[in-house]
Amino acid sequence: MPYATVNRIELFYEDRGAGQPLILLHGWGTCGSVWSAQVEEFARDHRVVTPDWRGCGRSGRPADDSTIAQLADDVLGLAATLKLDDPVLVGCSAGAAIVLEAARRKPATVRAVVAVDGPGYWPAERKAERLVELRKALRTDREETVRQWVVDWYGPLADPSLLEWTARQILGSSDRIDEILTDAVRNNPRHTIEELTVPAVFIHGELDAEIPVEVSETLAELAPNGEVHIMEESGHMPHVEQPAEFNALLRSVLRRLTGPGTASGTGPAGAEG
Repeated sequence: MPYATVNRIELFYEDRGAGQPLILLHGWGTCGSVWSAQVEEFARDHRVVTPDWRGCGRSGRPADDSTIAQLADDVLGLAATLKLDDPVLVGCSAGAAIVLEAARRKPATVRAVVAVDGPGYWPAERKAERLVELRKALRTDREETVRQWVVDWYGPLADPSLLEWTARQILGSSDRIDEILTDAVRNNPRHTIEELTVPAVFIHGELDAEIPVEVSETLAELAPNGEVHIMEESGHMPHVEQPAEFNALLRSVLRRLTGPGTASGTGPAGAEG
């Protein structure tokens, strides 16, 4: 199985296909398998890398708590280790916050960034107290808290079996990842998004019960090269809930961002949705 030592931690990753590189980064507590439908689709004509965060899936368990900045450095380090040339970074949920930070830190090494139902400024401005309560509940009864929480992650079209599948992934991860929930309160991209020089695409499920659509709409407007697309029938995990629709949207975006005549650091050809 493929592992890479990045920033003194063993990261598990899968590496499929050839062509324009994509790094697909999962959200809090899950693992790279949440992108299985996207790997199947895009590995036909892209090089698709799906790592597990430190502390998640089959990656190493850190001794210390994880932060957004640290995980952004892991993404950049993995890209360098695998010699990925100008990858497009795609992240969902907390993974969206991580890839946005990675692209902000080293824009010269990134082709574009796609944030899927990212938390954006919502934890810092509107959800701080809820996240404090959530961390307390996780310490008290992790299993019950996780199983109750993931119910809100999915929209009405989602297969009910996804709830148990998601909960098992989270419960198999290290509790060191919980610091991300607190770090998200300190991370407010509304204050830094104007520094993002690469194209930034925001995809959001309109039925997301965790993070409202307005967050992605606002960040897309503030980003120098931003655009937003709304999936009207999806919740917080549109790539899992509606994979065919999500793949069609992402392919359309990638065609414009990485097709002939485009280059790293250029803006989107235009917004849709």
